[in-house]
Amino acid sequence: MRSSSHKAQHGSQRSYSTLKGQSKADASRSAMPHKVQKHAQTAHYMELGSYQYWPVLAPRGIRLYTYEQIPVFLRDNPYITDGYRAYLPSRLCIKSLFILSNETVNIWSHLLGFVLFFCLGVYNMAAVLPAAGASRDDYVIYSIGLFCLQLCMLCSVGFHLFCCHRSEKTSRRWMALDCAGVSIGILGCYVPGVFYTFYCHNYWRQVYLVAVLAMILAVFLAQIHPHYLNKQWRLIFSSVAVYGLVPTVHWICLTGGFSAPLVQAFVPRVLGMYFIAALALIFYISKVPERYFPGQLNYVGSSHQVWHVLLVFMFYWWHQTSGFIMTYRLTEPCPAGPPGPV
Repeated sequence: MRSSSHKAQHGSQRSYSTLKGQSKADASRSAMPHKVQKHAQTAHYMELGSYQYWPVLAPRGIRLYTYEQIPVFLRDNPYITDGYRAYLPSRLCIKSLFILSNETVNIWSHLLGFVLFFCLGVYNMAAVLPAAGASRDDYVIYSIGLFCLQLCMLCSVGFHLFCCHRSEKTSRRWMALDCAGVSIGILGCYVPGVFYTFYCHNYWRQVYLVAVLAMILAVFLAQIHPHYLNKQWRLIFSSVAVYGLVPTVHWICLTGGFSAPLVQAFVPRVLGMYFIAALALIFYISKVPERYFPGQLNYVGSSHQVWHVLLVFMFYWWHQTSGFIMTYRLTEPCPAGPPGPV
């Protein structure tokens, strides 16, 4: 009796275990479609983005991500911990122009910079140049300089708007174009600077204009190829910018040294531009101040935003400097001197 009872009890326990295992398996199988559906939904969100948390501030289909959630190719600054756009198609990239993200200040600072230089161009062409008695060459040089500055601003806007594209290739193409835009902006500073500083030395003016154009063109063609896109281009930017000291020193010698009135008036402006450029580069490379306040400057106040503002200010400073030396050259005749190179 005891043996049969024990067998019956053991059989019932085994039957219960079997039924329990089957119920778990059934539950697991019933949960699998839900998990697959949830995973597919998550994958869909990861691909297209879904702004689930800030629906009032953003168009449908856009959300913000943390630093750990974004693709590797977007991870440039670990001190900016949140507010990233990612996984967006082109249409939603454009719509994200009107949301608050960690790229909003970067986009709008240079978009407004473009508007600034466009308005300056219209004003100069309509009022400043005619009042100064400018020639056709002056109009051409001013147009080239301002067009380069405007193009630099637009390239930057394009990158910061489309860097969140779901295609890494598209994002890197825009990054290459942004770097090339900086070279175009540097060219926009060189052209009027060289043209008017060597206004009375036609030979050297042509030499430096051709040299600068060839150098910028070579850097530009290399930069638009993603294979060459890496952090070493920061050194190339610095080298191209520092090269401007070569014609500056030569011009000082040709003009009569530091005792010449024009040199005393113009050189501080040149040094002011280089000071602004160096300050901007320091912020860009050091990632200060967010390095000391990680996660606190995700939306406003980061180093890249400071770099953007200083870049606009530097370009404006140099535009005003070019206007100063243009006015001087149009009102003061060139001193008589020996023809040809000196």
